[in-house]
Amino acid sequence: MDRQGVYFESKKYRMITVELILKIQEQFRINWYGRHGISHWARVYDIGMKLAEETGGDRGVVQLFALFHDSCRYNEHFDPRHGPRGAELAAQLRSHYFPGLTGEKFDLLYQACCLHTTAATHNNITVQTCFDADRLDLGRVRKKPKAKFLCTDAAKSKEMIAWAYQRSVKGAVPENILGTMVV
Repeated sequence: MDRQGVYFESKKYRMITVELILKIQEQFRINWYGRHGISHWARVYDIGMKLAEETGGDRGVVQLFALFHDSCRYNEHFDPRHGPRGAELAAQLRSHYFPGLTGEKFDLLYQACCLHTTAATHNNITVQTCFDADRLDLGRVRKKPKAKFLCTDAAKSKEMIAWAYQRSVKGAVPENILGTMVV
């Protein structure tokens, strides 16, 4: 990884930079290393990339979702407006940190962040991939993901659920740009 965020499979997916992560960290209100902190985001990123390979979901949107979906939580427990606040933060930072995300794709990111805790599913495969990436990391709170609460066939597979659950329970920190920020 370099300081410009070249860590991904291809430069085409250069959405997250170290500077963007640090900007989000400045306003983060809860424990950076807690249940909804950077380690969780890194696993959501990893799970999302694995799912996107199968679902065809937009990788750039999924990456940014991993970063923003819990970025504006006020606490580790009940915080029903955290998703919309994360979406608004993404809107505020978009022009400076990821201007290449088109209007339609940004709308998907916005919807995924706003709806990830309230909607059962969505009609767009990218948003579904985002939802599933987050829901597959429930092992961090000792809950095993259930297929009936997942959106995509890729996420519902026994192998995917088992893989994600084991990593989550162990608190694994993936080797991706978000994982490198866990110090």
